[in-house]
Amino acid sequence: MRETLKGKRILIVDDEPDILETLEEILDMCLIDTAPNYETAEKFIAKGNYDAAILDIMGVRGYDLLDLTRKKGIPTLMLTAHALNPDNLVKSIKKGARSYIPKDKLSDVPHYLAEMLTAAESGEIREGTWFTRLKPFFDKKFGPHWRDKHRDFWDEFDETYRVSKKELEDIM
Repeated sequence: MRETLKGKRILIVDDEPDILETLEEILDMCLIDTAPNYETAEKFIAKGNYDAAILDIMGVRGYDLLDLTRKKGIPTLMLTAHALNPDNLVKSIKKGARSYIPKDKLSDVPHYLAEMLTAAESGEIREGTWFTRLKPFFDKKFGPHWRDKHRDFWDEFDETYRVSKKELEDIM
């Protein structure tokens, strides 16, 4: 994982200084720019070439930033605490996020980021391993029937991002 991330240019946007600091520490093998707000992040996106972006949803206009990163072809991981709900999970994926990670799993971000970058570099569209790994967390957090509201979306998602037996064994 560290080799995959080594030297990668990452933009991290969050309005919580401690989150920015923590991510800088755990992603110390990367070249990182941090932004505490939408305006700063917008300037970084316009001027920089990034291998990936990590965006908070609340407080920094994360979905507007996601639109910008998607237009520039920057694989994006959404990171959230306050917007942690099924509607924002679906919205993030529909708008082009490659991952949606709860801040409760902050220490695992390097792993999810490495998977996302590997999938993006290989041109792979089946990058559902993050979801397979987090589904038990979402099931516990949102309740047993949380996918029912967006059933058509999840049926299509499950078909598109089906994880192979080998990928599942690697996760476990």
